[in-house]
Amino acid sequence: MRVYSGSDIGLMRNSNQDYCKTGIFSDDAAWAVVCDGMGGANGGCTASSLAAETISGILTEKYRSDMTSIQIRELMENAVREGNKRVYEASCDDPSLHGMGTTVVCAVALENKLHIVHAGDSRAYLFENGNLRRITTDHSIVQELVNAGQLTEEQAMNHPNRNIITRALGIRPSLATDYNTEDFWPGEQLIICTDGLSGYFSDESLCKLVRSSGGNELVNKLIEAAKAHGGSDNITVAVIAC
Repeated sequence: MRVYSGSDIGLMRNSNQDYCKTGIFSDDAAWAVVCDGMGGANGGCTASSLAAETISGILTEKYRSDMTSIQIRELMENAVREGNKRVYEASCDDPSLHGMGTTVVCAVALENKLHIVHAGDSRAYLFENGNLRRITTDHSIVQELVNAGQLTEEQAMNHPNRNIITRALGIRPSLATDYNTEDFWPGEQLIICTDGLSGYFSDESLCKLVRSSGGNELVNKLIEAAKAHGGSDNITVAVIAC
């Protein structure tokens, strides 16, 4: 396993409210956490960094190489729950941080299996056999409209409410997350990103970018592509390569 990541403030923001942590457990195990904060510059930065540091700290402290898939899921969901708790408590303790929150995508790649826990509209994609497949579903107003057949994916990209999410870590004492698994074979890549990237590209357009490179080159290419298309938000990308 190899893991790469990068984050950029973009062209129009005064601070970077995204936060990313990645690491390697062993030759056949890696992890990544990507968060996109909200709640003003101070609140967004605090929420995303506190969440990512909490989650990554628990992953690296509690992970064992002999864990079953059920235990991996429990570890990841417990880590995200603790991240939610700490962000929520911090927002309650400091009036200037009230209402802050963050998206989260937490991924563990282990022995040809991907484990994903997420909340919000940051995304995970799997690049396999030359094709890119979105493996998370946005928790957002426009995604609900797409699911109901009231919007197409193309219309959703330009909808005025496209940035309104329906789940975020730190907003409430408890948080509902989605968990899913995928097979992960040599030559495949997991791409995790905030909406500062995915908001500019259809899945097909993003696939064309991913096809042409990998590793750090891919991370840099995706960030530069988002900036070339406007760069109106922070841009964060993490890649786990099998």
